[in-house]
Amino acid sequence: MGRKKKTLHDYAAEFHDLAVKRHVVEQHDSGERTRVEILYCKSCEVPVRVRRDRILEHLASARHYRNRRLIKQQWDRKPVLVSAPSDLHLPVKLGSSSLTSQPPLLTGTPGCSVSSCSSSLPPPSLPLLSSSKSSTSSAATSEATPSTSDNQPQNFSSGRVRSPPLPGWASNPWLERTTNSIGVRAGAGGGAGLGVGVGLALFGVSTGSRALCHSLVVENGCQLLYIVEDQRWELEGVFSQEHLTHTRVLRSLDTDIVLRDQCVSGVVVCSPPDEASVIVLDALRAGKGVFCEKLPSLNRHIAESCFDEASRCGKPLVCGFFKRFDPALQFLYKRVHENETLGRIQRISTVSRMYPPPSVAAIKSSGGIFYNTAVHDIDVICWLLGESAPDTIFSLGHAFCREMAAVKEPDSISVSMKFPSGAIASLDTSQHCNKSCDQRLEVHGTEGSLQMDNRNPLGISDHSTSAALCLQDTAERYRDAYRELLRHFLRTLRGRESPFFTKEQYLWTIQVAAAAEQSWRNGSAVDLRNEALDTTIIKTEVQ
Repeated sequence: MGRKKKTLHDYAAEFHDLAVKRHVVEQHDSGERTRVEILYCKSCEVPVRVRRDRILEHLASARHYRNRRLIKQQWDRKPVLVSAPSDLHLPVKLGSSSLTSQPPLLTGTPGCSVSSCSSSLPPPSLPLLSSSKSSTSSAATSEATPSTSDNQPQNFSSGRVRSPPLPGWASNPWLERTTNSIGVRAGAGGGAGLGVGVGLALFGVSTGSRALCHSLVVENGCQLLYIVEDQRWELEGVFSQEHLTHTRVLRSLDTDIVLRDQCVSGVVVCSPPDEASVIVLDALRAGKGVFCEKLPSLNRHIAESCFDEASRCGKPLVCGFFKRFDPALQFLYKRVHENETLGRIQRISTVSRMYPPPSVAAIKSSGGIFYNTAVHDIDVICWLLGESAPDTIFSLGHAFCREMAAVKEPDSISVSMKFPSGAIASLDTSQHCNKSCDQRLEVHGTEGSLQMDNRNPLGISDHSTSAALCLQDTAERYRDAYRELLRHFLRTLRGRESPFFTKEQYLWTIQVAAAAEQSWRNGSAVDLRNEALDTTIIKTEVQ
């Protein structure tokens, strides 16, 4: 007699990290139902091929080791699952009359509150019952829950298995009271007094968002629970391994897992505008606040729908105009408006030269240099002047880089604007800079002038003061600005502040950027008082 072939249950019994899931498959033609069993890894939540060499290869992988360590660290801080006087076996079919006598499934450990402990625990894959549910709905939920046995119900294993929440789990009143909390971890003396951390999810990672990603992992007022990114090599250039210890990395196909997790209170979107709008709308409809690092959309109607959806859902939508939160610019703003030391503003000039330069693909996906870089200087100028838009705008530009010329986009531009108050503003923006970024701003008024130079992030000096360049890249230069903008977003999630950027301000700002691009393409000035731009597609396209 030959050796008996191992079954799935034999492998699950031999390897503790494996389990067997059973699915019911219905044949469309005959309507018959068949049960299919698969072997899957409880830590990684992925199916495993039924071959011993493949099983050992998976269990020895770095991914499996990291997921096991993450679950163990999170499990050590979770509430203890307890049962009634006898062992707890699920699924359980109970009538609504018997629910009042059931004890709660979670009890807080000493020194830990239920809301703070359970906030980072994903919903268990159990049939969650409420007093309004009938035994019929309970049985239907139990049938949808995968089980490893026909005769015996599934028990809790010693390790926590992540599973997507069942339909209707958020309607459980008791679960809402214990998990609908934004607290994830306590702040360790930071975050501007934010206290308990806020659960966040990050969509899209690139080297251009390095400053914001750094703030997400060092800020005590929040905890990064999820990262959704298809290109895993992008993570390696931004996050270190220790930064991802308590963070679950998913692909875009698993977005629903993030949006259904009640521990996630806010979503940070670093995706380009053509992808960001879909994520923004889905997150708002899922009850999450949104921080969009780039522009939500270059389509006017879609951009308006994003802000309207945020207003309808009562959730904040914060746009990533980070320069307003730069400490140097905020100090300069106070000098201009509160102290009125400059008198009436006559001229503003900005210089923005990026280092290191972003890739051609990144510039193209974000809409070009007018929407990737110049739009932030346009916002700063309008903010300092207190005016929504200029009357006249004229732009010149050129593509010194052969790759940029191939996609018909400039990499260096000069924009001049005249405002209704008579003030004249000029922008010098370029993607080329050697050894260090060049970020300067000058404000000239009837009674004096102020200059922000490159000496340091707080380098405010008089016009006659000269300063040497400080070797730093753009992400390092605006690291404090991104941190303050993130803290503003966290305060909006807690209801302490309203988003600083309104829908009207956003539409005006990108309308000015569109006029600047139109002026460069047509080679003539654009009068925003008389000429109407395309109100549907803000971004102009080359045919």
